[in-house]
Amino acid sequence: MHVGRVHKGEERLKKKKNKRGKEGRRDRREKLSGGKTFYLRESVRKLMSSLALGPSMPVSPFRKPIALHGSAWWRSSTNRPSRIRVSSRYVAPNISQDSSSAPIDVVADVKTERIVVLGGTGFVGSAICKAAVSKGIEVVSVSRSGRPSYSDPWIDQVTWTAGDVFYVRWDEVLAGATAVVSTLGGFGNEEQMKRINGEANILAVGAAKDYGVPKFVLISVHDYNLPSFLLSSGYFTGKRKAESEVLSKYPTSGVVLRPAFIYGKRKVNGFEIPLDLIGEPLERLLLASEGFIKPLYSLPGSDLLAPPVSVDDVAFAAINAVIDDDFFGVFTIEQIREAAAKVRI
Repeated sequence: MHVGRVHKGEERLKKKKNKRGKEGRRDRREKLSGGKTFYLRESVRKLMSSLALGPSMPVSPFRKPIALHGSAWWRSSTNRPSRIRVSSRYVAPNISQDSSSAPIDVVADVKTERIVVLGGTGFVGSAICKAAVSKGIEVVSVSRSGRPSYSDPWIDQVTWTAGDVFYVRWDEVLAGATAVVSTLGGFGNEEQMKRINGEANILAVGAAKDYGVPKFVLISVHDYNLPSFLLSSGYFTGKRKAESEVLSKYPTSGVVLRPAFIYGKRKVNGFEIPLDLIGEPLERLLLASEGFIKPLYSLPGSDLLAPPVSVDDVAFAAINAVIDDDFFGVFTIEQIREAAAKVRI
């Protein structure tokens, strides 16, 4: 009896030690796997946060992670959308890890924009470049003058390319571009207006399409209700031909903005012309009296009373067109303001 009791006591002591040993090993495994899990999850969270993907990885429906592995990579902004991939393996507390445990892949695409602004040193073009920089968009400007002569903090964040749209190396300029924004246009004799308002833009649309740029934005002109002999000038006919080319080549992603008189502070040869001193109060006046003016819009020439548009509104509307895939078609003065308001700070 005495021997039996001793034997049973030793057996209970042995079981107790085994139990403690198992619990200790389990605690160590949990600490080890938990530490690795936390370290990698925290690293991925920081990486995803830096790419504006959200605060953290998805939470597992199971309580006990037993394995976690992952990798993350992304391309530069010149190589289209970025991607981050994380593979995780989780298991419930009472299920042992084995080779059949299925990984959970979390894949997120980050769209990085790179736009090419044609006429980027001009009045409207420079405003678009500035607005794009403020939104973290990579910008390449193409113009005959290249880099602006004046200085501004945002200017250093734009790639300035000097070149004529008729002779530019499109394969270099359009590499990695997600959108082209054309501000090309101007006045002169009939042939000059047809060439710069029409032919130059049509050439740019064709090049963008050929090199796989997914979106094209054209800054055009308001559809004035003017006598036909005025609308037959090279300025208007050129703009309308360019519009047709954009909408034909980019039926579901092409954008045409039709502003009226554009006002703002215009820099010419080092001097600043404050067009906003005229345009801003005129815009307010015409918008306030719109209820009285609208009935007159059917009369020839009455469209000259179309309210002016701020250059900043045109710029931010163009940026909205770049970043919003559902934004395409022809946009009037009122719609330009609405589009600008969505992205303007």
